[in-house]
Amino acid sequence: MLNIGVLISGSGSNLQSLIDACALDDFPVNIKVVICNKHDAYGIQRAKDAGIETVCISHKDYSDREAFDRQMHHVLEDREVEFVCLAGFMRLLSPWFAQQWHNKMVNIHPSLLPSFKGINAQQQALDYGVKIAGCTLHFVRSEMDTGPIILQAAVEVKSDDTFETLRDRILEQEHRIYVQGLKMIASGQVKVDGDQLVYQ
Repeated sequence: MLNIGVLISGSGSNLQSLIDACALDDFPVNIKVVICNKHDAYGIQRAKDAGIETVCISHKDYSDREAFDRQMHHVLEDREVEFVCLAGFMRLLSPWFAQQWHNKMVNIHPSLLPSFKGINAQQQALDYGVKIAGCTLHFVRSEMDTGPIILQAAVEVKSDDTFETLRDRILEQEHRIYVQGLKMIASGQVKVDGDQLVYQ
């Protein structure tokens, strides 16, 4: 079993997809702790309902990004976490944290990277007028929304799409590829060597 920690900031729908997958007998992952930087995030309740330990660490209580990240790192190490999953965690990570978890941390992003990095990627896609949007599961590097790509899923952009409708269809694919990709990692089907993925 791969022991993971999940970092969230909001509703935790991707967290829920991981919780549901972990309940299956053939899913080789165990969620040791969920860390959230917002005390009122609904994702905290999702974790509690599943019997998973939750730790709230407000970034506002720390003088800088690295000090906040070091506290998260302490919590993760204390719970013997081996791998970190970002699931709607809306904080830029410090280079120090990214290095500590180099090749041991993944993120899900609602665009076909390297297009439309940063926040509101779905609206960026709509504004640009693309016909195909999607999502990306990738290993994390210190630069925002970069790192080796594990899986992507394409989503058609419809002529009457709004931010909400496109977001929701992309989210369905996020849930799917996050579970699929994490299972590949946990079972040793995919590893990363430097910045290159190696498939077994």
